[in-house]
Amino acid sequence: MELKVEARNVELKKGWQMKIEEEKEKLLKNYASFVLHLRVSIAATTHHKEGGYEVKIVASVPNDTVVVTRKGEPVRPLLIEAFDVLTLQLKEILRKKRKSKKQAEPTNAGDSVGVINKVSPHESYGFITTYDDREIYFHENALKNAEIDDLVEGDSVIYGESLGDKGPQASWVRVAK
Repeated sequence: MELKVEARNVELKKGWQMKIEEEKEKLLKNYASFVLHLRVSIAATTHHKEGGYEVKIVASVPNDTVVVTRKGEPVRPLLIEAFDVLTLQLKEILRKKRKSKKQAEPTNAGDSVGVINKVSPHESYGFITTYDDREIYFHENALKNAEIDDLVEGDSVIYGESLGDKGPQASWVRVAK
């Protein structure tokens, strides 16, 4: 992670620099490959109502930039608060990324994506609804990474489709992680 620290209209104090380094290490520990660039600027402001300083953190992450600004004084608590807010925003971005990945993505050209719409564990079969609203039959023997008792309606699945005796069926089914 590249770090750039700027001070405008104020001399950068050693204690501030140490706190920035400490917070950077925390970010590296938790978001090492996620935060690409980090810029921290501390500026003395002339707005007496807002306090004497403005701390601004800009973090570059893949396909996004996170900006956190805090005004007031003293600087050290502003730094702590700004890094705390940055951490919360990074967590939220990663949570959204994980959630969007859970929307199943086929891994190979022949794979299809669907949702479990009926499961009959006692009879060893179920049905998948495709995104074009077709129903695909599957037998528990087609399950690759789950047991039929673990499936619930609404689970996203990736499957391979073939033509069975009574219509379309899944030759294999894998629950999307």
